Amino acid sequence: MFKKILIANRGEIACRVAATARKLGIQTVAVYSDADAQAKHVQVCDEAVHIGGSAPKDSYLRWERILQAAQDTGAQAVHPGYGFLSENEDFAKACAAAGLVFIGPPASAILAMGLKAESKQLMEKAGVPLVPGYHAADQDPALLQREADRIGYPALIKASAGGGGKGMRVVNSSAEFADALASCKREAINSFGDDAVLIEKYVQRPRHIEIQVFGDTHGNCVYLFERDCSVQRRHQKVLEEAPAPGMTEALRKQMGEAAVAAAKAVNYVGAGTVEFIVEQTAYDKPESMKFYFMEMNTRLQVEHPVTEAITGLDLVEWQLRVAHGEPLPLQQGDLRIHGHAIEARICAENPDNNFLPATGTLAVYRKPACSSFALPSDAQAGVRIDDGVREGDGISPFYDSMVAKLIVHGNTREQALARLDQALSQTRIVGLTTNVQFLRHILKTDSFATAKLDTALIQREEKVLFAQEPLGLALTAAAVVAHTLHQEAALKGNDPFSRRDGWRAYGVATRRFGFVFHGQAQSVLLTYGHDGVAHLSLTEQVGEAAASSVAVEMSGPLRWRAEDDQLVIHFAGQQARVQVFMHSEGADEVAHVFANHGATRISVVDALAHAGEVQEAGGRLTAPMPGKVVSFAVKVGDKVKAGQALAVMEAMKMEHTMAAPADGEVLELLYAPGDQVAEGAELLKLTT
Repeated sequence: MFKKILIANRGEIACRVAATARKLGIQTVAVYSDADAQAKHVQVCDEAVHIGGSAPKDSYLRWERILQAAQDTGAQAVHPGYGFLSENEDFAKACAAAGLVFIGPPASAILAMGLKAESKQLMEKAGVPLVPGYHAADQDPALLQREADRIGYPALIKASAGGGGKGMRVVNSSAEFADALASCKREAINSFGDDAVLIEKYVQRPRHIEIQVFGDTHGNCVYLFERDCSVQRRHQKVLEEAPAPGMTEALRKQMGEAAVAAAKAVNYVGAGTVEFIVEQTAYDKPESMKFYFMEMNTRLQVEHPVTEAITGLDLVEWQLRVAHGEPLPLQQGDLRIHGHAIEARICAENPDNNFLPATGTLAVYRKPACSSFALPSDAQAGVRIDDGVREGDGISPFYDSMVAKLIVHGNTREQALARLDQALSQTRIVGLTTNVQFLRHILKTDSFATAKLDTALIQREEKVLFAQEPLGLALTAAAVVAHTLHQEAALKGNDPFSRRDGWRAYGVATRRFGFVFHGQAQSVLLTYGHDGVAHLSLTEQVGEAAASSVAVEMSGPLRWRAEDDQLVIHFAGQQARVQVFMHSEGADEVAHVFANHGATRISVVDALAHAGEVQEAGGRLTAPMPGKVVSFAVKVGDKVKAGQALAVMEAMKMEHTMAAPADGEVLELLYAPGDQVAEGAELLKLTT
């Protein structure tokens, strides 16, 4: 076995590879950029080498620096993880030329499967089913438009060298095609250095089911069953599970054998994933499902832990053994499925704002009860966390927005669902916006709970997913007031004349708390006297629409007690176990309230802090996060309508379109395409 390997990646996958290497007694070398100098993956490896600036093109994509680091440290092999250089055939060749083992497939297999159009042609020859489409080399825009018109709409444009949802657009009509093609090509050239695209039929009610395959240098190849990755936003996966619900044994065998045929067609070695799009005429008729080859990812997948959970195997260990020349540890007949596993990707993003990625610092990062980093044999109570961050670390605009992967395993899908919801309820993140509550909402939808799965699940359940508010004003305000009283009592000690938790020698005292909850200013009164009982009163608007809402006054005793690091509060007929974390956000002090059944936030108003503020007149368009200006769709003097696209920004590997907040006229463009801008920077001025 190797004595030392270099991990040419960052974040959770670098930590994941290092964990298996440590188990096998292999030393590890980390590489890091300026932004990652203090990162977790640097700390968990035995050695670390700085390779350049924060942007991937200045560090993690500079393979000549990575190879030099491997040679300087005496590494024998390079593990590329996923993303970055993991599917770069030139890098695989360069490793071999430098006398290093590339822990992945041969460069020829990466090349064959890396270009979607060519791989489709190869699969067609191997007898693997294909989606109707255009996969040829001619990239004339007029030809591409004609092909899309021939295939019919909706059609899908995909970057030929792409992956992860980048360089991909669904086009619903011929009139939309030209703009969508231009955007796809722009994103593809920025992400992959290649703007070639292919056109495919957009399958209706599609499921995304992929097969894990593994080959060795002795001619063996097996499939380690399937994963369902249908729950997606922006064509990127949110939840993944194994095995796929509703899968019949016959279909599993057909898809598995097709995946092995695909791998053998390119003499595949190592871990790979063959992705299929599955068409279904109805959710409850698995026998009607038809599968089509979509692509092959010639690397380890983000969602590999669910396969590890149901097989009990360490796929990174298999990668290392195969790369060292050993045969596969098991053959097809030895493999079995045990129970059900689900992975949730916890991301720094705002689901309520079109999943816009977020940056910031993990001021609070508390994980559910599980081991700090679990290998397949280590998970406690069926819960595992894979991450590359710690409390206090920052999520930067340079890399992917994923914070962690939460993986659960159960004997049944129902048990796994319950464990996942419980684990998410115990996850505490403060300092940036995440999708944790959104993930819990998905689990509670009828579609996911009953396995009515397809890639449009989020859009189909939109009203449920984006309308839930688990903690109302009464519980939220009561939690923050109780937290304040608890903190004051702890600071003041037992001095009865300085305590403010309810005791009075005589008379009655009233305190007023100002909050902003869901954009509405709220005033909450706390009254207490010599009986030692605090009484809380507030008014809450109840109703979906302002016109139909009713003001409900709530008043009653507020009681609380501390249990470990939580408070158990009683107010207005409700009892809840909560945690409250205060966090400064600009000039505001924001309370983040977590309970078992949900979480929310409320701003604590300090009237003096906002005194003298003046609202700025006119229209402004600001950058929602740090990033690069890609293009402007308008020029000075143009008249614009509310919602009209004005500019395109690139941040965290994705393009984001900025729209006009109101009707107006463009007064000034404050940046040029290619400029880097900070979060909140004004991009252009509008008259409104």
